[in-house]
Amino acid sequence: MKRWDGLKDRFMEVYEARGLAASTVGLMSHEWDKWGCFLKNRRPRPKLEDVTAKMITEYIGRRCQFLADGTQRSVMSRMRMIGESLVNENIWRMNFLRWMKAPRVDRRHRLPRRVDKSALAKIMEAAASGRFEYSRYLWPAILGVLYGTGIRRGELSRLNVSCWDPENGLLLVDGSKGRRERRVPLPPLAWQCLEAYLPRRQNVLSARNIFQEEALFVTALGTRMKPDRLSQGMRNLTARAGVKATLHQLRHTCASELIADGAKLPHVQKLLGHKVITTTMGYLHIAGPELAEAMRRHPICHLGQMLFKNGKPKNSNHDKEESHE
Repeated sequence: MKRWDGLKDRFMEVYEARGLAASTVGLMSHEWDKWGCFLKNRRPRPKLEDVTAKMITEYIGRRCQFLADGTQRSVMSRMRMIGESLVNENIWRMNFLRWMKAPRVDRRHRLPRRVDKSALAKIMEAAASGRFEYSRYLWPAILGVLYGTGIRRGELSRLNVSCWDPENGLLLVDGSKGRRERRVPLPPLAWQCLEAYLPRRQNVLSARNIFQEEALFVTALGTRMKPDRLSQGMRNLTARAGVKATLHQLRHTCASELIADGAKLPHVQKLLGHKVITTTMGYLHIAGPELAEAMRRHPICHLGQMLFKNGKPKNSNHDKEESHE
C-alpha cells in the first residue's frame, strides 16, 4: 500500500495536464484519497494486487451511501479511471469497475424537507445575537439571501460584490450547476439585511488592508466564505438555537412556501435555476397543510348536504319502513 501515493502522483500529473477545471482535478484527487484511506484502514491490510471485487463492492456501498444518482455516477466514473490506471501500471489484470454499478437510490426517503417557521425564527434570532458584532450582520444577511432566493450554498459562496444590483434589488447568480446565469430578486427583509452588512464587510477588509477582495460574503479574516465554512456556521447556529436544519433545507423551504402561497411553477423553476420543471414539481409533494386545505375544497364536500341533514344522515324510505315494522 505504500505505492498508493506514488500511483496517485503519477496519475494526477497526467490528469492535470489535460487542462481540466481545478474543481474537477480536486474531485479526482479526493477520490484517490478516499479509496486509499479505505484500503489502508483494512485489517489485514491488503496488497494492491490482492484487492478483490468483493472489497470494491464494499467500498462502493459505503462511498455512495446517501448520494444522489448524479453524484453516484460521477463517483463511479472517477473510480473506473483509477481502475484503468491500476491496469496500465500492471497491478491489476482487469478493471472490475467496468461492469460495476452504484447502488440504487431509494427515492421514497428523499423528498425535500423544509424548516418550519418556529425553527427558522429561532435560527434568525441566534444569528442576530451572535458573540461578535460582525457575525451579527453577516449571518442574517447570509440566511436572508439563502431563504429569500433559494440559491444553493455554492452559488452564494461564489457571489461577488459586482453581482449585487442595489438599485433594482437583484442578484446575478452564476448558475454553474445548471450552466445558466439568472437574476433573482431579493425580498425586502433580505435586501435590508444585505445593505446593513455591506458597510461592516468594508470595515473588515479595510482593517486588514485588503482592497482587492471581490467576494460578497467574507469571513472575519477578510477571505471568501467557502461552502464548508458556510455549513459549519449553520451547524453552530442551529446548535445554539436548539433546532435541526441545513442550508439546503432553506432552499426547499423557499420553494415549497412560494408554491403554497400560489407562485407559478415556471417562476419558481426560474428562481431556483432548475433545468426542467419536473424537478420543481417535487416540491408539490411536501405541502401537507396546504394539501389538506385543498382537499377541504374537493367537490365531494358539496354533496354533504344531500347525505346529511342537521349533522345526521337523512332517513331513506327503506329505513322508515323498517322502523314501522
